[in-house]
Amino acid sequence: MKEDEDLKKRILEESKIIAVVGLSPDQGKASNVVASYLIGQGYRIIPVNPNHSDILGQRSYPSLTDIPEKIDIVDIFMKAENLLPVVREAVALSPKAIWLQLGIVNEEAEKLTASGNIPFFMDQCIKIEHAKLFGKK
Repeated sequence: MKEDEDLKKRILEESKIIAVVGLSPDQGKASNVVASYLIGQGYRIIPVNPNHSDILGQRSYPSLTDIPEKIDIVDIFMKAENLLPVVREAVALSPKAIWLQLGIVNEEAEKLTASGNIPFFMDQCIKIEHAKLFGKK
């Protein structure tokens, strides 16, 4: 789908700040690998994890609403059955996109984002998509 690819590319080009919900300090976890890649591509990552005060050298916040600045993309790493409250929080912040990582599917979350007219990507890795769209490895 060319339109979908164009939308993703435009959002990734226009975005600077990505909140990563469920970011783990464990370097072996997918959330950490993806966030590290995004930092390497020039994005500013804001960790959202109530169990840690600092991840990847950045202050970690307990929730999206605790972040004191505008977020461009909300990238979510959490179980599909637990993410509706986070998606509601994200919709209220009106980011350029909400992204659910690979393996995370929640149709109700998709409906919530439609009401806010926010682009929503489900079951897709932002790192893989970025690398594909911009020819990175």
